Amino acid sequence: MAGRPAHEMKHILIQFTQREAHPAIQFIKYGIAGGIATASHIILFFILSIWFFPAMLAETGLDAMIIQFLGVEMAEVEETVRQRNFMVNNLLAFLFSNVVAYLINFHWVFKPGRHRRSIEVGLFLGVSTISLFVGVQIGLLIMQFFNATTTVSQAGNVVAAVMINFVCRKYIVFKG
Repeated sequence: MAGRPAHEMKHILIQFTQREAHPAIQFIKYGIAGGIATASHIILFFILSIWFFPAMLAETGLDAMIIQFLGVEMAEVEETVRQRNFMVNNLLAFLFSNVVAYLINFHWVFKPGRHRRSIEVGLFLGVSTISLFVGVQIGLLIMQFFNATTTVSQAGNVVAAVMINFVCRKYIVFKG
């Protein structure tokens, strides 16, 4: 009996190395994959928002803390420019993070084959586009109605996108 827990742990760990996995393990794997893809989106979003297309509030809340932590100088931008740049930066980060997400989901999390590859990629991008649109709109609403920082608005964007993506990828795009 002493070897049984070790055998069960080995069985669980093996599921992390292959596509075929118990639904609970698959959900954990999706969480890890989503975390990697989300981290790539957020990192690129903030790189763009700080150094390329300014979208940060240099004097307010979490935005100011991030800018101060990084030790960068940020000029204030007009609110309409900040909101436009918020959308542009999310679009660019979306394109990059979607490549990351598709590759991890395809190779590690879900079983491909529900559709031909071209349809699968199209559905993946379609679902991601819908979640991007909904998430960015939620982020903009948070900015406009709650006068929130870019960082807080981005959090609302990410939460909405994660929820939409998991359900649609599991039940529409991949075999499960």
